Amino acid sequence: MSLFSLIDANRGNVPLPDYVERVYGEAELRVCSEVLALAFDRDGALWSVEEQGILRRWSAQGRLQGRYYLSDLMTVWSFSAQAQYVAGGSDEVLIWDVRSGECVGRWSGGEWITALAWSTSGAWLASGHEDGSVRVWDVRRGQLLRVLAGRGQPCAAVAPSPDGALLAAAGEDRHIYVWDLTTGELRAQWQGHPDRIAALTWSPDGRWLISAGWDSSARVWQVGQADPLMLLNSHAEQVVALAYSPDGRYLACADSDFAIHLWTDPVQAQLAGILRGHADEVRCLAFSTDGQRLASASADGVILIWDVERRTVVAGGSRGHRHRLAWLSGERLRLASVFAGRARLWDAETGAPAEPCPSLNASSVAASPEGRYLAFGGTDHFTHLYDLSRPDAPPVLLEATKPPIGQLAFAPDGRRLAHTSPADGLVWIWNTASAQPELILIEAADGCTLEGLCFHPDGQRLAAGGLDYLATGQRNGAVVVWHLPTREQQYVLDTGVTALAADPQGRWWIGAGLDGQVYLWDAASGQEALVLPGPSGRLLDVACSPCGRYIAACGEDQTVRIWTPYDGQTRIIREMEMTVESVVFSPDSRRLFLGLANGMACAVRLAAFLEE
Repeated sequence: MSLFSLIDANRGNVPLPDYVERVYGEAELRVCSEVLALAFDRDGALWSVEEQGILRRWSAQGRLQGRYYLSDLMTVWSFSAQAQYVAGGSDEVLIWDVRSGECVGRWSGGEWITALAWSTSGAWLASGHEDGSVRVWDVRRGQLLRVLAGRGQPCAAVAPSPDGALLAAAGEDRHIYVWDLTTGELRAQWQGHPDRIAALTWSPDGRWLISAGWDSSARVWQVGQADPLMLLNSHAEQVVALAYSPDGRYLACADSDFAIHLWTDPVQAQLAGILRGHADEVRCLAFSTDGQRLASASADGVILIWDVERRTVVAGGSRGHRHRLAWLSGERLRLASVFAGRARLWDAETGAPAEPCPSLNASSVAASPEGRYLAFGGTDHFTHLYDLSRPDAPPVLLEATKPPIGQLAFAPDGRRLAHTSPADGLVWIWNTASAQPELILIEAADGCTLEGLCFHPDGQRLAAGGLDYLATGQRNGAVVVWHLPTREQQYVLDTGVTALAADPQGRWWIGAGLDGQVYLWDAASGQEALVLPGPSGRLLDVACSPCGRYIAACGEDQTVRIWTPYDGQTRIIREMEMTVESVVFSPDSRRLFLGLANGMACAVRLAAFLEE
């Protein structure tokens, strides 16, 4: 299944695949593999190129506007000024026009290319190589202008000065070299970082060169001075990426603590602020042409756009919370979604926005089976509970002890709602009619994190499961089944899970194991009944169809798998081009809703989806 086709189909460019019935929402700032280069164009759009060789154009609001597949053979990438062109390097250099996706230049690069950087004018391109040499290329003619001899160690970074007169390069030998490009003379050679130098950038006026080191510092150098002017050493263990705003007001330095430090005067070590929002290491940075916005991309494929003055995220969202889905029955089926903190509700048949769609920061969602209640778990202390039989009534706020609300589950009759406070291991059970708590389960998952929560169809039992990161023995987590009338544990299953579901007929508890397998336990005895083989990586969600015939799961390996539990057979393994983070069957079991890692959702016809 091509998720690129889904994106294009949603924009009216191509027809949907046969098994896709509808697409909900638009793709947001999220990609499937590591972003290797970022740049803003003169119109304010953001361009990204990722490890899989995919070039994407994003609006200022973070909406995907277009994409091209370039090449997955390139290991390093660099955008020209204002993102007119993008260059990729391997054992050759290729150049593409970003607006057309057309390859406009290609030449042999010599030794394997380990670094690339454009001159400000775009007239020439510098490439660093595995043998330590640096080559300068005339872009229009594809001709080699100059070879600067290396020192035997691979080149880690290259950076032309803004006026094009100097070229700086850092080697894996932890030396920095600066050459005069007119004469080829070596103007400076510095050794200061005791660890790898990951990036270089010049100030816009060309006065200073900044180096990012894995020694927890960024260093400010000036040609003609033997020692650095300043060590910016307030960073975490490694400084990994750099960018200077075109107006010279800010130097951005990203470190291995997932933080971006903004320096207003690096020579005086004046720190303007620290940007925190990523959940993984930031790999590249880029300022807009007016210097008012900063784009950052982390190793987990998340891109954020920041308002530099306000130090706030204006587009994009962290992967701290999975994209979650829930269907809401009624006169017309609706699909609820929570993605990157935003709650949305669609008419499942038309894809049009539906009500109520609250303006709140949400981390989870659930709907009662009979369609009366809709709940959004907030990133604060509260679950926002809507009684849809009273459309004009505001939501009731159900409080937890610590934010955010991690998991939500309604009892089959809708009279109870359970929510988790994962920070303290508690499960709260609320009466939905009175909005009063009935029970608090302490250490609900036997000291484990709370990754899954599920009522049994009899409404008398609740399963809470998760992972035990502190375990020293064989156990990697547990599922605890609680008998609610007696407020006692019925049994404990010593298997770590990342998601939970129940067979609608009440035969089994279903858990997505940390080992990638799906476990079925007899609901009466707690004995293991069946193990369904899955991927080697982590599963993200699991669901059982209302008819009980199918079990579906999605995982970090970018697959959706469907099994038939009555015979334990794998019916289909579909590789996706975008990670699916949630799976939900429709009430009639004829459709499967998928929550994608880029914020989109789609409905697939199950019968067609199961066909090879």
